[in-house]
Amino acid sequence: MNEKLNQIARRLPAEWEEQDGVLLAWPHEGTDWRYCLTEVEPVFAGIAATVSRFERVIIVAPERGAVEESLGRAGARMDRVGTFELASNDTWSRDFGPVTVLDGERPLLLDFGFNGWGLKFPADLDNRLTRRLHEAGAFGGTPRETVGLVLEGGSIESDGQGTILTTAECLLNPNRNPHLTRDGIEAALAARLGADRFLWLHNGFLEGDDTDSHIDTLARFCPGDTIVHVSCDDPDDVHYRSLSAMAAELEGFTTRDGRPYRLLSLPWPAARRDGEGQRLPATYANFLVINGAVLVPTYRDPNDRPALDVIASAFPGREIIGIDCLPLILQHGSLHCVTMQIPRGVLP
Repeated sequence: MNEKLNQIARRLPAEWEEQDGVLLAWPHEGTDWRYCLTEVEPVFAGIAATVSRFERVIIVAPERGAVEESLGRAGARMDRVGTFELASNDTWSRDFGPVTVLDGERPLLLDFGFNGWGLKFPADLDNRLTRRLHEAGAFGGTPRETVGLVLEGGSIESDGQGTILTTAECLLNPNRNPHLTRDGIEAALAARLGADRFLWLHNGFLEGDDTDSHIDTLARFCPGDTIVHVSCDDPDDVHYRSLSAMAAELEGFTTRDGRPYRLLSLPWPAARRDGEGQRLPATYANFLVINGAVLVPTYRDPNDRPALDVIASAFPGREIIGIDCLPLILQHGSLHCVTMQIPRGVLP
């Protein structure tokens, strides 16, 4: 393969580019949500119903009827919902769903390996979901490419122009691709994503996060050379030192033409803990961009409103919609983690 030609041909779109729809996997008794299904199912229904106002929704669920009833009650536009009866281990579509690149002008589904965030959790069913959805016709005639590399969608951010923002803690962790060095990871992603610039963060984490510091919990590309990032202003908080160091790293990054990025700092929600006292990873950075809108996780916190305002300033002209995601962090993820956008031209 001529890597340079491949980089020219391929491009990983930015999330704010036009989309066909969003993929969701429904919580069920076989998932870790089983003890709180009545609390979390309305969150998934609300996300799907909101997305259906703007674009299509693909739902993976073990049984269609009850899910579609729930979506109907939530006010979803059912003419924009497609449900596929497929088995899943869990609901984190961001990390096992397809990463879609443009190969020339044609979309291509990249089916990376998913190993449960470094063999932490069972993932055999989730790892097969992109292939099974493709076989079921969910993506029409869009081609799928199996990639012999472990990679989760939440671990990379693209500006749509060849720059990837990521974290060393995740991508260089030996629990993913122990045979590859940093140079090897960059070469592999350059060939498959068309990337030619990599911005690596070596600081930043969320207590209670199982992903080894996914970038979509910490810092996000936005239009106009903008990066929105989490911050902590409490010196007594365990995150303060690491997130301050991360902010310094972001200040040192430059755009392709050598200018500093426009950095917007997100407020910090109050600590939330589970029944055993473990801190849960609440983050406003885990927002989802869709056609005409941005869906932002909220946590019944005084800083919800300021966070929505920051994201509004990063996405002028889009409707900013808060989604109560307090139930989602019970399983250590949030809104972006349970969704995967499907770029324009993929769905039949």
